[in-house]
Amino acid sequence: MLFTEYNLGPLRLRNRAIRAAAFEGMCPGNRVSDDLINYHASVAAGGTAMTTVAYAAVTRNGLSFPHQLLVTKESVPDLRRLTDAIHREGAAASIQLGHCGLMADRRVAGTCLSPSGGFNLYGANFHRTATVDEIREIAIEFGRAVAIAREAGFDAVEIHAGHGYLISQFLSPYTNHRKDHYGGPLENRSRFMTEVMGKVMDNAGSGLAVVVKMNLRDGFKGGMELDESVEVARVLEKAGVHGLVLSGGFVSRAPMYVMRGKMPVQVMAHFIQNPFMRLSVACFAGLLIRPVPYREAYFLDDALEIRKEVNLPLILVGGLHSRDTIELVIEKGFSFIQMARPLIQDPGFIGKLKRGEVSGSACNRANYCIAKMYTREMRCHQNESNLPSRWKERFAKES
Repeated sequence: MLFTEYNLGPLRLRNRAIRAAAFEGMCPGNRVSDDLINYHASVAAGGTAMTTVAYAAVTRNGLSFPHQLLVTKESVPDLRRLTDAIHREGAAASIQLGHCGLMADRRVAGTCLSPSGGFNLYGANFHRTATVDEIREIAIEFGRAVAIAREAGFDAVEIHAGHGYLISQFLSPYTNHRKDHYGGPLENRSRFMTEVMGKVMDNAGSGLAVVVKMNLRDGFKGGMELDESVEVARVLEKAGVHGLVLSGGFVSRAPMYVMRGKMPVQVMAHFIQNPFMRLSVACFAGLLIRPVPYREAYFLDDALEIRKEVNLPLILVGGLHSRDTIELVIEKGFSFIQMARPLIQDPGFIGKLKRGEVSGSACNRANYCIAKMYTREMRCHQNESNLPSRWKERFAKES
């Protein structure tokens, strides 16, 4: 079933495999680079049905990295080069649109906004409470970014409402302590998301597929749990979205719940140029970024609860690296699967599965790619020729 065509809203995709929106780190100066274009074109040429450009900020104050894409009217020509390259290889092009909220990097964002002000220990920054006018303006900017994506030739947009980004921050009782009509019960905490989706759907038109990445659980006590996530899924279905990407975790509180396994903090520290930040990461990141055990399809059990409650297409992400597991997920009622790490290790992985050359990914989930993407371009350690010997030995043991 993996290699059957299937519909996602107005799209007909050539198979059920989508490249997940994992941050590429390939947008220096917040602009599309040739590396970004070449990478996504290689994923498309490798057989994936649709490839998703990651972490595109809808406003400057939504940026979390200096090498993250910012969607502006001026970016349309370069975005068009990207979508044209993907289309030439027979795949559809999607872009993930989001706002990082309290995880903003002041060097590029200028200010940090959140549902409720405070200090983000993971980003070592202060953030202030967004005003009602600012909240409404950000919702408008989501709609504007969708219109730009459509003009640039994208076939789909993925709205990031998970992982502790701004929409997720409003949804989560951990980060939303507001006393107005954007805080309190879930109906109020989901108001910002509903306003965003209204602007998104108004600007999507009839030909653009709209999916939303949402959390099943935030991944820690005091965060959003599965019962509220079921309600969020119902709200999104009512909003008319074409699919839901079911994920989990909170980057500023439980980052490895998103990706599972261990974070190689020595890799993160190595690539940080600021000496103070390098020392801080080396000393404390291991305490803040706790490992979470990895297993295949690690979100599946929770995702099946959503499957019972909504009728729209569901897309499962997380720990999908063998054909047997992927086929099992599709048999259980999921329309598509998303993956990232296997397609970082080998952009041609899906094509090799189809041809029977492999039955699973050679990725060993060492998470080198994740540690590196926060400071430099993402890379798989298996494809790097100049790794320090101590890293090679560690990653070999974890294989």
